[in-house]
Amino acid sequence: MAIKRIWAKENRVLPGFRLTLGFTLFYLGLIVLIPLAAVFWKTTELTWPEFWHTITMPTAMASYRLTFGASFCAALVNVFFGLIVAWVLVRYDFFGKKVVDALVDLPFALPTAVAGITLAALYSQNGWVGQLLAPLGIKVANTQLGIFVALTFIGLPFIVRTVQPIIEDLDPELEEAASSLGANRWQVFWRVILPMLTPALLTGFALAFARALGEYGSVIFIAGNIPMKTQITPVVIMGELDMFDYAKATAIAVVMLVVSFVLLLAINVLQWWSNRYNTHNLA
Repeated sequence: MAIKRIWAKENRVLPGFRLTLGFTLFYLGLIVLIPLAAVFWKTTELTWPEFWHTITMPTAMASYRLTFGASFCAALVNVFFGLIVAWVLVRYDFFGKKVVDALVDLPFALPTAVAGITLAALYSQNGWVGQLLAPLGIKVANTQLGIFVALTFIGLPFIVRTVQPIIEDLDPELEEAASSLGANRWQVFWRVILPMLTPALLTGFALAFARALGEYGSVIFIAGNIPMKTQITPVVIMGELDMFDYAKATAIAVVMLVVSFVLLLAINVLQWWSNRYNTHNLA
């Protein structure tokens, strides 16, 4: 009883469940639900044939494929390299570690327009990196590869900062126990470490993927905005807004919103299954 009373007092540090719940719902409604509802409401100005024609026009379809494909690939690559970066920052001590750790957060702090200009300057044919790739026949600026590079750049911190705390909390004794039972390094990683990191990796992937879908500033400078080739969906939406065709812009935005929600929901379900599977195995 004493424990329950202490827990109840600690649980009531904030002024009551009803008040805090009401504030939470009000804030989420004001910041999230109302703007999203406005997008759907504006789209109702179009008839169904007009809506279907808008979201399936060739430029929109090409932008969907590029935006979702590049975002998915960039997030997937960041899962691999972000895990390595996080592992090195946690498990090893080396000269300049603090500097490397700070550089991971650079895409967070750097304005997207500055990031785009910097990447475009680096990977142009006259840039430091671009002039080295040009003799090899590799062109980055004004290509889909450039979009992939920009999305990878802005998505890396989401993976590293999501996985890093989990690696810090890993008990080395579990790895030592697995090794003492005859497991090699690959088996220790695959059967002991990776299952515990999977939920965090999925969360980081979802965050990086969601950020890449809506990225505009860092992509527009390196993409070149070539219709049907390097034009991402946010640019198509901005083009409709520049022509003051808000209904068509929101129609394309609705497609992005719905597809993103479905993909993120699938990732969250997979994360829930992974947590349940790991809990069952530990039990």
